[in-house]
Amino acid sequence: MELVTGVMGRLLLKLGELLASEYKLQKGVNEDIESLKKEMESIHIALKKVAEVPRDRLNAQFKKWADELRELSYDMEDVVDNFLVCVEGSDPAPSSNKLKWLMEKMTGYFTKANGRHQIANDIKALKKLAEEVAGRRARCQVSDAVVNSPSRSKVDPRMLALYKDQQELVGIEAARVELTKRLALVDGDGSNQQLKIVSIVGPGGLGKTTLAKAVYDSLQTQYVHKAFVPVGQKPEVNKVLKDILLELRVHTSDVATLDVRQLVEKLRELLQNVRYFIVIDDIWDLESWGTIKCALLDNNRGSRVITTTRIHKVAANTGDVYKLEPLSHDLSKALFYKRLFGGEENCPDDLPSEVSKKFLQKCGGVPLAIIAIASLLVGKRVEDWSMVYTSIGFGYGDTRDIDDMRRILVFSYDDLPCYLRPCLLHLSIFTEDALIMKETLIWMWVAEGFVSEERGRGLFEIGEGYFSALVNRSLILPVGKKGKNVIYACRVHDMVLDTICWLSKEENFVTIVDGNGKYSSSESNVRRLAVQTREEEQGNHLANTSMPKLRSCYASSCHKSMMPPLSSFQVLRVLDMKNCIFLENCHLKHLGRLHQLRYLSLENTKISELPKDIGDLKFLQTLDLRNSWIQELPQGTSLLRELKCLRVDSKRLHNRRIEHFGIAVPNWIGNLTSLEELSLQINGEFSTFVEELGKLTELRVLDCHLRGSLDDCSKKTLVGSVCKLKKIQTLHLEGLWWSELEADTYWAGYKPPRELRDLSISTKFSRVPAWINSSLLPNLSKLKMRAFPMEEQDVVNLWGLPELCSLKDLWIRAEGIEFPDGAFPKLRSCGIDAPFWFLPGSMRSLEYITFGTGWYLDKKDAVDVIDVDFIGTLGNLPSLRWVFAYMDCWGGARASDVEKMEAAVRQAIDNHPNHPKLDMGRRGGDPLWLLYFYFYR
Repeated sequence: MELVTGVMGRLLLKLGELLASEYKLQKGVNEDIESLKKEMESIHIALKKVAEVPRDRLNAQFKKWADELRELSYDMEDVVDNFLVCVEGSDPAPSSNKLKWLMEKMTGYFTKANGRHQIANDIKALKKLAEEVAGRRARCQVSDAVVNSPSRSKVDPRMLALYKDQQELVGIEAARVELTKRLALVDGDGSNQQLKIVSIVGPGGLGKTTLAKAVYDSLQTQYVHKAFVPVGQKPEVNKVLKDILLELRVHTSDVATLDVRQLVEKLRELLQNVRYFIVIDDIWDLESWGTIKCALLDNNRGSRVITTTRIHKVAANTGDVYKLEPLSHDLSKALFYKRLFGGEENCPDDLPSEVSKKFLQKCGGVPLAIIAIASLLVGKRVEDWSMVYTSIGFGYGDTRDIDDMRRILVFSYDDLPCYLRPCLLHLSIFTEDALIMKETLIWMWVAEGFVSEERGRGLFEIGEGYFSALVNRSLILPVGKKGKNVIYACRVHDMVLDTICWLSKEENFVTIVDGNGKYSSSESNVRRLAVQTREEEQGNHLANTSMPKLRSCYASSCHKSMMPPLSSFQVLRVLDMKNCIFLENCHLKHLGRLHQLRYLSLENTKISELPKDIGDLKFLQTLDLRNSWIQELPQGTSLLRELKCLRVDSKRLHNRRIEHFGIAVPNWIGNLTSLEELSLQINGEFSTFVEELGKLTELRVLDCHLRGSLDDCSKKTLVGSVCKLKKIQTLHLEGLWWSELEADTYWAGYKPPRELRDLSISTKFSRVPAWINSSLLPNLSKLKMRAFPMEEQDVVNLWGLPELCSLKDLWIRAEGIEFPDGAFPKLRSCGIDAPFWFLPGSMRSLEYITFGTGWYLDKKDAVDVIDVDFIGTLGNLPSLRWVFAYMDCWGGARASDVEKMEAAVRQAIDNHPNHPKLDMGRRGGDPLWLLYFYFYR
């Protein structure tokens, strides 16, 4: 239902724009569009209400009607977009051949006239179809009977967790002990008597309710007043408050007629002078929690509250957050065999251990998934387990446990706002265990039309909010870079992936072609195609298949026999062919005909040139050519005025090694004024390019590697152009091998935008520039810049940057530097030279440190370095996880001093409570070794 409303919402906007625009439509067409728009608006209002109904309560008749409406909405949107291609295409530019230009101009007029005639016919046909669909809706009386009888709905499977036998529980003991410690009452501790709230957070199926119940059972004897109350996805707050009162032994007659305010007052009065313990299970929104919390009085008597939630934002605003982790492999195996055989000791001798391991990897430590899969295997012969693994996924089981697990995950899906549901279903295009790059995914969402425009915000920025919302709801697993507070990718848990693939198939959202056809659709109206097989599939070739209604084709790494011809596409918006090793220039022959194309990826292919008619793709937003063989962009690329993301990084195979090389300088880059992200490796003469760069005022991300030299004028122009980029958030400039004097001079007057978060400039400064300070760069989190030797004031300025997480190449060489409490509060990785002292409270988030001693061991008075208390200073870094230390012997350093230093570092690592990993290097002044640490670590 939410997919229908999403497509229809976009359609209504486009119909409105069509009516408001000054297109010279044929007589009567405007009236037909107006009538069509009113009909669809009426249906849209009804659908938005129905979208709030749980899917298992929608009747089959209404579902069928909604399916027809979804397909009709897609067809309507295709008609409108095709018309816009005809009438909005830019007129051909005048050429030296006046006659040819005139003929092209006249052809354009005839094309537009044909387009107006065609849309007139299409709108009339669609209007007739819409009237038929609306008539079926009236005959079905769907507005009065869109749901199944509530009596047919099943009991919430989460309730079973409340009544599990303690003997059945596996893997929660450590979590139960930790949670109990947090809630414990300590005699004589006054602060411990205050109300304490702990929120257990984690994705569905992880065992939050089971853990809360186990803790509740172990502590409830310490409390006279106690309650365990579920909230649920769409709670009635007055019912929750009444349930708490009833569990606290208040008579039903005393609360039956009270409203929410009166119930809150009743609870506060009851709890005023007592110590209580209450569990509020399964909170979904802060508004409901806010009302409930009003009743939980802090009476300074040692009361305790546990809440459970799937949503990190709710947990963070509820109380002390306890993040429940998946089970370890050993505990997962114990639970798996306990459900199958009553315990590991009862396993049969012929148990296929490799298949068991695959099942457990698929479950990912989620107890609900482990129980569901084990239940699926009960009664099956162990020799059949391999067949079960390859042929049956989570979404297609035939046991109650599989069904219950799916329903629990669907709760999370149904709770999503309508605009997030297509984004989640879209993840079904990826294979199991795929690493999904965040920025690529968001640009795909933009191209698909899932991201709605908001005034004052860019589409990518809005899409980032969507991504964060899915992470916040524990539906995707974020992947960050070590030592950097940056989420650059995500993964989807297998259990979640199987569920959304099942939902996607049900909604004809994505047709998946994989090795066993597990989710392949029999629908003739394929709208999105995901080819997930790299091998040639017998009887499943798509090379000769016509797919006129296909909107998106995701064919990453596929075999050439599985790739439909581009000539078969008429309304394609997304084409992802990265990693297709078979791809050659000839396969792009019809690329210019894909007038609706918004997203094109040829990443990691052997494509060496783009077709000249690429400029005909007027709506193209993303062009990803990374790791291709392209050495020059055709002139037509300059016509892509809607392009928002351009990534070009060429490579070739030479002497069995992959070499990256730059493309020819695109001197017309300033024409692409809609660009928000530009990633280029270029070579040639840069004078025009650096000037054109200043015209790209919408840029958020600039990652530019200049493979060549700049003259003095171009250097000044480059900095001047960067100064014009007021929206820049990520600025990477590589290949600027300027002298210190040039760097200091040209960059002295730079005034960075406050939103700059990631800065990397590959040139050496004599000092840290004055503009790198907390007042100008309050959001800077990553900094890579060479400036040494650094003065102590430089270090003070840097640790004042409130969001700084990563320092690279800015090595601190101030002799005997001491870091006080509060220095670098968020820094997670850095490089530093000894001697140094970390006082308690400094660098409390530091996880990765690289340090060297070469300069100081070389000195005659190096005793201050040798005597550094590594045990004490490294011990003051509570988050330390990895230490890379190198001892360079530069002639003056004695071997005994180096050995003493190494021993001191090793002893410090052994004594550190985290036992961080240690990599120790020792070279005799090898300059290549030194360069490695400075420029790559």
